[in-house]
Amino acid sequence: MSVIETIIDIPVEHERNVCGQFDAYLKKIERTLHVTMIARDGALKIIGPDQTIQKAKSVFNNLIELSKRGNVITEQNVDYALSLSFSESDHQILEIDKDIICRTINGKPVKPKTMGQKHYVDLIRKKMIVFGIGPAGTGKTYLAMAMAIQAFKDGQVNRIILTRPAIEAGEKLGFLPGDLQSKIDPYLRPLYDALYQIMGAESFLHNSEKGLIEVAPLAYMRGRTLDNAYIILDEAQNTTPAQMKMFLTRIGFGSKVIITGDQTQKDLPSGAASGLDTAVKILSRIDDIGICNLTSSDVVRHPLVQKIVQAYDDYEKKSKSGERIRRNRDK
Repeated sequence: MSVIETIIDIPVEHERNVCGQFDAYLKKIERTLHVTMIARDGALKIIGPDQTIQKAKSVFNNLIELSKRGNVITEQNVDYALSLSFSESDHQILEIDKDIICRTINGKPVKPKTMGQKHYVDLIRKKMIVFGIGPAGTGKTYLAMAMAIQAFKDGQVNRIILTRPAIEAGEKLGFLPGDLQSKIDPYLRPLYDALYQIMGAESFLHNSEKGLIEVAPLAYMRGRTLDNAYIILDEAQNTTPAQMKMFLTRIGFGSKVIITGDQTQKDLPSGAASGLDTAVKILSRIDDIGICNLTSSDVVRHPLVQKIVQAYDDYEKKSKSGERIRRNRDK
């Protein structure tokens, strides 16, 4: 296999962004694609076999284009661009980047960052009810909140309702001091955090006082009919089948529902069925219900989170495989 070289011009104002501190991103591309990359005087020389040079060139050009659009290039961007280069769909990273849902209070654009997230956002636009299922860090709740806030601002719905089951994550929080709202708030804090970041605390409090934005535990949904609302049920893996049925039958005209959950992080009592698992089995064939399964490749937090999620996935697969082998041996 012959070794060749090619040169790419790097706009000076984007060089540090796309190369990373101490050329960390270049070194990652080198290790992954087995090429040599030398950045000097506004140009990048790539040396290696023709096929891998084309991949490296494509990845780097995509990073430059992302930088030109105002993105701060992160290690996650580099990792995802590299993973797409192996599937011959590396151009899709630029298509994903065009889909701006809204902007945070600081003007930062909120948009999908992976193909899985793009599919999730597209399903939310098309379907009345969407299940977003996947591990921590895949943007399930944050993207759903962004879609809800934008729909509210555009007048597509009259109010936003955010809810999650009030169940402890392995710790007992029932003896917290304060009134009922003070006891409930720890369960709902992640929803508040996302609202403050996207909408701003002042705007949230103003709309909350008027009853246009409601953050409440799932138990408060019983007996209500929710018309013209954007409703998000978070941490749905901790619902019981009865709670999930109750929630789904609250939906009225003009409403859109997003249900998010991680099937691997249930806090239900041992042996209890999850309402999320049951609902996905029962409702998967209904046309106006979308189900999006996000994976570890859609994690957009620190790269270490992606590795942790993948390690747990691998461990659980091995455990299930070993359990099946033991059961078959015991028969």
